Amino acid sequence: MTEFNKLKEEAFALLGKLTSVHAPSGFEYLMHDIVVGELEKFADKIWIDSLGNVIALKKGTRGGASLMLAAHMDEIGLFVSYIEDDGFLRVIPIGGVLERTLLHQRVVIVTRSGKVVKGVIGLKPPHVVKPEEAQKIPEMKELFVDIGASSREEVEKIGVRVGDIAVFDRSIERLLGDRVTGKAFDDRSGLAVMIKAFQLIENNEADIYAVATVQEEVGLKGARTAAFAISPNAAIALDVTIASDFPGVAKSEQFTRLGKGPAIKIADGRNASGLITHPEILNFLVKVAEEEKIPYQLEVTPAGTTDASIIALSREGIPSGVISVPARYIHSPTEVIDLNDLAYAIQLTKRVSEKASVEWLNKIKMRVVR
Repeated sequence: MTEFNKLKEEAFALLGKLTSVHAPSGFEYLMHDIVVGELEKFADKIWIDSLGNVIALKKGTRGGASLMLAAHMDEIGLFVSYIEDDGFLRVIPIGGVLERTLLHQRVVIVTRSGKVVKGVIGLKPPHVVKPEEAQKIPEMKELFVDIGASSREEVEKIGVRVGDIAVFDRSIERLLGDRVTGKAFDDRSGLAVMIKAFQLIENNEADIYAVATVQEEVGLKGARTAAFAISPNAAIALDVTIASDFPGVAKSEQFTRLGKGPAIKIADGRNASGLITHPEILNFLVKVAEEEKIPYQLEVTPAGTTDASIIALSREGIPSGVISVPARYIHSPTEVIDLNDLAYAIQLTKRVSEKASVEWLNKIKMRVVR
């Protein structure tokens, strides 16, 4: 087995471990043990801050400047908001949950005691509604979760309460070749990239902070507080991005493609309202990719954003960029990525961290004119 194939298999195993945890926004503490366990042997210092971010530091050979890597731990999910008298559960979204992805899906409910309860999302059958209504995408208020209970008392007896969380019930699976599918690849893929790269980084001149952030899906909250506390010279967010290379999408709208390498972001958000990558960061990422012969794609995305958007606005401003793993069907139970893109993203993150010199980081943090 080649070193690259070994890296792919290690990344796939790590991704499987990370996606097996049910941890939507606000419940990232359920990820803490795994993330700390993967990072602590390779860190000079590791801690969990008051918001729940896991922060690991690998000191540089020189110090005097720092690079922050950020990947969020949370996934989209649902809150149990009401329990019907006949035992059905009503739910509301945590993060960007789309109603059309929910219908008839299996879900896992995690109670406050840690008990796991299986359920399915239901809707009135087409036989009892008007034909035109059957064709509509249902609203959240029309959906309910069926856990097999017959009464509110039965639901409460097994420990399910208002405020418990639910996420998609999916395991990670291989498709053909190096394509894999599962839930929560947004952003357990980026988290796997950050963890694996941090483990492999050697002889880094600057201090490297690996930050597993919280509550990205509900407002980039953990990245905001972590960036303020660390105040790095520069930052790289590690996340997924839109790959729409499938039937029905014009090639001009296929912003990235699976198997063509990680994406280096230029801009994101509606009308570039998210991140516009700092030009020094953009040029550096491209330079390293080309020097290391790592395939990459340039990405201009018309919607969505990442932790980098809020990190860039921390304190007096932090030059920021993004390395993305292309993913199909983001925010659904069946996201798809290519393991080659995942492994190349790890290699690029590793080499960027090793090649980021103290002089360069200090130069881009502030340029003195006179």
